[in-house]
Amino acid sequence: MSAQSDSPYGPLLPMPELTPDALRAAVARIAPSRIPALTQHLFEATTNAQQTQSLAPLRAFVHSWAVFVAIERHPERAARLHHLERIVADGEQDPSDAIAEIRRIREAAEAEAQL
Repeated sequence: MSAQSDSPYGPLLPMPELTPDALRAAVARIAPSRIPALTQHLFEATTNAQQTQSLAPLRAFVHSWAVFVAIERHPERAARLHHLERIVADGEQDPSDAIAEIRRIREAAEAEAQL
């Protein structure tokens, strides 16, 4: 795991290795309510990988959950992302700025996860 800090308090936990077990352990610590979704996604990715004889579904699983962990391990970043997502979902204002900031948050999380 590698530590990344963007606030005086740092992340809730170090960035885990990009393996299903390490990602599951990280999700269990920062967002335990998301474990069923992670488990379902892993099951589907494994099934699809077997059916298509491709690792692409497993790579997509790791990418998705690594970005989730990279975002959620920083509470302020996660709160900002969720606020921006609500702005877009509400549809009450022009979402352009919110979408651009969401993209920047996700890109930063991808870089942090070394994706």
